[in-house]
Amino acid sequence: MRAVVYRGVNDLRVETVPVPRIGRGELLVKVAVCGVCPTDIKKIQHGTVPPPRIFGHETAGTIVRTGASVRQFKAGDRVALHHHVPCLKCHYCRHRAFAQCATYKRTGVTAGFEPAGGGYAEYVRVMPFVLPGVVKIPARNSFEEGAMLEPVNTVLKAVRRLSLLRGDVVLVAGQGPIGLMFTRLLQLQGAGVIATDLLESRLKLARRFGARWTWRGDDSELSEEVAHVTRGRGLDAAVLAVPSDALVCQAQGWLRGGGQLLLFAHTRRSAPAVLDLAAVCVDEKDLLGSYSSDFTLQAEVARLVFSRRLDVRPLVTQRFPLEQTADAVRLASRPTPDSLKTVVLPA
Repeated sequence: MRAVVYRGVNDLRVETVPVPRIGRGELLVKVAVCGVCPTDIKKIQHGTVPPPRIFGHETAGTIVRTGASVRQFKAGDRVALHHHVPCLKCHYCRHRAFAQCATYKRTGVTAGFEPAGGGYAEYVRVMPFVLPGVVKIPARNSFEEGAMLEPVNTVLKAVRRLSLLRGDVVLVAGQGPIGLMFTRLLQLQGAGVIATDLLESRLKLARRFGARWTWRGDDSELSEEVAHVTRGRGLDAAVLAVPSDALVCQAQGWLRGGGQLLLFAHTRRSAPAVLDLAAVCVDEKDLLGSYSSDFTLQAEVARLVFSRRLDVRPLVTQRFPLEQTADAVRLASRPTPDSLKTVVLPA
């Protein structure tokens, strides 16, 4: 089969590799679509993991073969895959810190080599321990909607970390695909969202996704807008869907006492930002992080996406064949004004 193999920093090659062999409790899935995720982009561009690997974990496709002991799925089922499932028993899982679980950190979907998702290939093998995360795609929904379950899951997990009441005001910085998901899910929860971005085209879409206020301009002037919108109280929460250290410090200052600052995009380790630690202690402003998905939310995520209460279809704007995966990664790492979510179509 054809697959895009990571051979080193910024080195993606279309190669012929064996179709994965499956065991008794496993699935073989023909990949229809795989989203390009910033997490994989960082691994490819910064060489944070050793090659060779086949990346791609936002995957949907059709089951073509099932292992002898698999009963819940059959060949022909259209499915969305979930590559990380926790053990639900360890110390981390008992604290619902699923992304820190050793089982969770294993990748359960592969197209060959060290398991890395495998969606940039024609076929993937789905291992037994991640089968509980596999979701059947309803007939009316597309493979692209199925592939979006994983990123939506990560955002819903993050939203659930916030202690919000209906009518609270939340700033979402960055209106790329992830920021737009935050905007919509927070609006569904009853929050008033201030959406910020440098591109007017994205702010226009943010209004469609439920933003009550939008802002494109200087951050110093934004502080005045926050004061106006909240009548001087300050934000109940701020979500940073862009990896800006300077914005972390600014957003902390925009919070009310007892507000929450959620970091979602700071996934590359760097020097720590300088924060006002007294604001954390005396003003009780919480600094939170959220990383990856929560398998226990998978059924709710499927309902949101497949019912189209969160309609992810407008987010997918660029589609590339498997042979152009390197181009897809480059575009996703430096999006243009008219690009949002980029996907690869191996079929």
